[in-house]
Amino acid sequence: MAHTDTAVAHEEHGHTDSSTKSIWRTFWILLGVTVVEVGLAFLHLETGFPSRLVLNSVFIGLTIVKAFYIVAEFMHLRHEIKNLILTIMIPLLLFVWFIIAFLADGDSWKNMKKDLAPGTPVQTTTVTNEAGHH
Repeated sequence: MAHTDTAVAHEEHGHTDSSTKSIWRTFWILLGVTVVEVGLAFLHLETGFPSRLVLNSVFIGLTIVKAFYIVAEFMHLRHEIKNLILTIMIPLLLFVWFIIAFLADGDSWKNMKKDLAPGTPVQTTTVTNEAGHH
């Protein structure tokens, strides 16, 4: 009986070590990515390199990497079945798409409101019918 209790305790301890190592690995990855982001921000502020567009693209990519590790490790999706992962990821991708679509639509409305403001000169176009000039 004592041997079984010791084996169970050792097995639980082994599982805890594995989980702890996984969490620490994730912590170091997230810390490394964050340090790279902060370093790039300071580099951009001091030298102007890289360009703002490149910097924003890199930030978006690194944020996606961090989101992956957070979801995979702390929400335990790395160890789940494929269907459960798709059940969470597809709505998440749709949500991101909605945000992008709403931002684009809002920008369009802002530009339309600016173009239709009172006092804005009207742009006219002249359409000629060249077929009738024979």
